[in-house]
Amino acid sequence: MTTTIITADLVPEARRLRIAATLFDVRFPLQLEPTIYQFAEFLSGDYRGGYWHFYTLSNGGFYMAPSREKFFAVSAENGYEGELSGNALGVTACLYAYSHLSFREDDFAESCAEHYHRLREFALGHPEAAGILAAID
Repeated sequence: MTTTIITADLVPEARRLRIAATLFDVRFPLQLEPTIYQFAEFLSGDYRGGYWHFYTLSNGGFYMAPSREKFFAVSAENGYEGELSGNALGVTACLYAYSHLSFREDDFAESCAEHYHRLREFALGHPEAAGILAAID
């Protein structure tokens, strides 16, 4: 069995709006982005806002993550407690948001479900996969 490695590419500042609009249309600023921020706050009392990087994945996925190079204390409802880097917190918050927004009956819900699976596939190869998976399961 061959395992495909999913890679992440940082989206340049000049392309951020175009990428978000192409992938999610107007629902990015109205629904997805605020939901991701809410889950970051929910997961970590250390998170206090700030600039986020955008990443596209080689499998067609997308995530965003706080730009700060610090670790965040994370506490999830499933009992997980630990520390995640800003990048791993972003992956985790995006997975929560995609899952949450996928439980509707529209095209956006379907898109969120697809992005959840693409991002989870990436998370399996992330250096902090154990923490990410423990926080979402």
